Amino acid sequence: MSSDARRTRTVRPIPDRPPSFAEARTKRAKVRAAGMDPDYWYAAAYSSELPRGRTLATRFWGQPIVLFRGTDGSLHALEDRCAHRQLSLSGGEVNGCHLTCTYHGWTYDGDGNVVHYAHDLFGRARPEVKVPSHPVTTRHGLIWIFPGDPALADTRPIPDIPELSGSRPWARLDASYTWQAHHSMIIDNVSDFTHAYLHRRYRPFWDAKLTRHELIEDRVELSYDTFIGGGRFTSRFVDRRRVDTTSIELAFDYPYQRSDTGGSIKHWCFVLPMDRRTSRVFFLFYFDALKIPGTRRPVPHWLMPHLMRAAGALAVRPLLREDGHAVESEQLGYERHHAAPIVELNPAVGLFQELTIRKWEEFLDRDRARPRPSGIASADGRVLPPFRGG
Repeated sequence: MSSDARRTRTVRPIPDRPPSFAEARTKRAKVRAAGMDPDYWYAAAYSSELPRGRTLATRFWGQPIVLFRGTDGSLHALEDRCAHRQLSLSGGEVNGCHLTCTYHGWTYDGDGNVVHYAHDLFGRARPEVKVPSHPVTTRHGLIWIFPGDPALADTRPIPDIPELSGSRPWARLDASYTWQAHHSMIIDNVSDFTHAYLHRRYRPFWDAKLTRHELIEDRVELSYDTFIGGGRFTSRFVDRRRVDTTSIELAFDYPYQRSDTGGSIKHWCFVLPMDRRTSRVFFLFYFDALKIPGTRRPVPHWLMPHLMRAAGALAVRPLLREDGHAVESEQLGYERHHAAPIVELNPAVGLFQELTIRKWEEFLDRDRARPRPSGIASADGRVLPPFRGG
């Protein structure tokens, strides 16, 4: 062999897909492959989306889940899989407070137990069959699921929003989207105010300067000096005499994101990570500093719902659609160019990503330690040997 041949290095081809979490070597690759800790409550749908006697299919990190509301109003969440032939239970029928698979008529109660077989059992004893169930509840007009360890459900609070309760709740505006983007891209987007150029038409914020960013346990706190509430429509209703709109406080309070402008303009963002490139996002905005344009008079309480509908149609939802297009394009860009170097200038984004990675690693450590039958994969995709105590 010639010396030139000996000096020739083997060139490894660049993988044609982004690395998995176990394969990732850089922070960007790790965060783009990380899931979210299932041992929290996650908003999955609006309560109004699920009337009595109906089903609703959703997912958490690739795990199919069926929500169903009994004719008595009871709410349930099961793995979306019939234990018989693996059909999706979301295609079945609700009978009272039970859910029946459309194929062979196996009927499940709200805990996932089969309580009725609609066919002959061929002389066999009635088998005891069950599919996993999940804690489920409603709050703030949303259906929340707890996809992790049910024993932890009572230890994890759903965010409290006192401004939306009482005799005179604040004006509220809701918006929800299903975006083809990883959940970490959405958290980066909603807390990174350097993308004002994207919203140059609606100007929800501009001239932002990061003044603080700090990781405190499971929460990233950050502040910007910026101008809030521009645009032809929204600027006319913001009462700048009552509220300081020259700065904003934000937090990624894992796994939820929130903001506060002057104590009178606030929002929450709840992200449901459906899979590695699909997320459902729920935005909840609420306001206490709105005035009648051209006057100093506050908007009457009875007029607030009409104003919120107009604001949603003319300003809020159009600019959120811009965010959606951006994060979906970022997802495609990452998939095509995952090996390319990246330049990230906002130091707060690095903190979001570090927290997301750490929380996923902590969950994976717990998940690997759980007993499970032989051949059942852990959350990071590794097939583990059977658990043996002692």
